[in-house]
Amino acid sequence: MEAAALEARVLDAAETLLYGRGLQTVGMDEIRNASGVSLKRLYQLFPSKGRLVEAYLLRRDGRWRAALASHVDARPSQENRILAVFDWLESWFEEPDFRGCAFVNSFGELGATSEGVAAAARGHVDALRRYLAELVAAAGRPAWLSEPLLLLVEGAITTAAISGSSAPAGQAREAARMLLDADRSQVPTP
Repeated sequence: MEAAALEARVLDAAETLLYGRGLQTVGMDEIRNASGVSLKRLYQLFPSKGRLVEAYLLRRDGRWRAALASHVDARPSQENRILAVFDWLESWFEEPDFRGCAFVNSFGELGATSEGVAAAARGHVDALRRYLAELVAAAGRPAWLSEPLLLLVEGAITTAAISGSSAPAGQAREAARMLLDADRSQVPTP
């Protein structure tokens, strides 16, 4: 089997285990067993658990952001695209394996001791911030709106993980709608 296919098998197994149970509770032996890749080959692909964790986070970031963008891009109205972020969050929160934000969880476990994990978490939040800023700009709204929207997204994710409910997505959506309405009311009419 070629290296890319083996790497994908390892990352699939790592994502299931690391996201589901946490970084520190899962050992390389478990990932080896779940992936069906020998320990020697596993370490050839990822020389350390830290490297594997970073690869898992980077791949998850790309897939997470692509799924969000795909959902949002299906909305015809630029303004509805902003609110569609929260609709997508609700569907994600309802997935049976939802356990919160992999980046916040990972940062909480290892961010203080692993620069790679901290960098992956910062990169994920920065990319989400830029994405929200693009949505806000495309809707013709002021740039300042992207920061409170980011806080609503991050707060909804954390609250949903802790509460085990998808309701925070709808609550955050309503708060985002109120922000958009408040901004609209401050725009002078010609």
